[in-house]
Amino acid sequence: MASRVVMPKLSDTMEEGRILRWIKKEGDPVETGQALAEVETDKATVEMEAYTNGVIRKLIAKDGDTITVGGLIAIIGGPDDDISALLPSGGAGAPAPAVAAATAHATPTAVAARVAPSAPESAPASGRSVKASPLALRMAVEAGVDLNSIQGSGPLGRIVKRDIEQAVAGAAPAATTARPAVRTRTAAAATRDGAAEVQEVELSAVRRTIAKRLIQSKGPIPHFYLTVEVAMDRVWDAYRALRDQKSTISVNDIIVKATALALRQHPDVNASFGGDHIKQFARVHIGMAVALEDGLITPVLRDADLKPLEEISAEARTLADRARARKLQPNEYTGATFSISNLGMMGVEEFSAIINPPEAAILAVGAVRQVPVVVDGELAVGYRMKLTLSVDHRVADGASGARFLQTLKRFLEHPLLMA
Repeated sequence: MASRVVMPKLSDTMEEGRILRWIKKEGDPVETGQALAEVETDKATVEMEAYTNGVIRKLIAKDGDTITVGGLIAIIGGPDDDISALLPSGGAGAPAPAVAAATAHATPTAVAARVAPSAPESAPASGRSVKASPLALRMAVEAGVDLNSIQGSGPLGRIVKRDIEQAVAGAAPAATTARPAVRTRTAAAATRDGAAEVQEVELSAVRRTIAKRLIQSKGPIPHFYLTVEVAMDRVWDAYRALRDQKSTISVNDIIVKATALALRQHPDVNASFGGDHIKQFARVHIGMAVALEDGLITPVLRDADLKPLEEISAEARTLADRARARKLQPNEYTGATFSISNLGMMGVEEFSAIINPPEAAILAVGAVRQVPVVVDGELAVGYRMKLTLSVDHRVADGASGARFLQTLKRFLEHPLLMA
């Protein structure tokens, strides 16, 4: 019996998904668990799998199409099934009946493009397996670039963004999709080299989600900001000693641990606004902002106050690597009770971060700087770092935020208290 395949809802915030590449083509047989297509959501790139057997009778959505959740994207059935009643009257993305709304499921996975879009999966044109980052794959699909013709410059020959940009610059694209990633509009005057003076770059799914979420945060949420300077001399000494012992523990790992312990003492900051009530969380789940090529995401370190530094360090590195590879599962980037954004490694001394709703606060971490300081009336050299706490004023007041920062500052200036 023929059935509809619709765009699944893969996260609480997902409203639409983009077909990066159909793995199966019309007429291909498919079995339960086999990958149908690679889909870009608002958080990650996922591989959508079938849970019914049959033949791909019709692909409604094309490579590059963006479809709303619940919109029809394909039809699976027997070779002789009549599918006329299942065909959409409103085109791709028409909502499917509720009884047929779940004909596929998705699991996050690394994106490995084995063939060019027009070649059968089992027989690549060049006879080799091609691996590409999610962003490179999307760019290749949109520009009509054959991945088999590109030698990747990333780790283990992985094709990355710059490889696609070089391929597009070196040759005219073979094909374009209905939604190109970069649209160029020439202004009245061009630059000296003849290039367009204005480029319109279409928002990625991640960037669109960030835009929506920030409007939900910065406008409705009454932010206030508190900044303290922390003496990091003892933390820096501990970090250098650990580094000498070949430990992978970083200064950021120590900050995460100290923050988690401070939150355990201040549940009024480890909280969220619930309309007519405030939720104070007994468990401490730290969201750590990780920069992506086209935005950022906050994987979650759960129960960070209960984990030793070694475990925090290993888990943080794993989550960051999975985030950059777009492999995070929904449970790995949802459920944070408090977030940390660290730009210190980029040389930023101080900044204010925007709260990630429904959380009530976020900590902005600046660089550890070697500066002149006065100690007991004498001029000396010390390590200093600025922390800025952004707080939802509906949940906590200035005094509450200040007390939290006092506790955090004490942990960082006396790291043995964290033992």
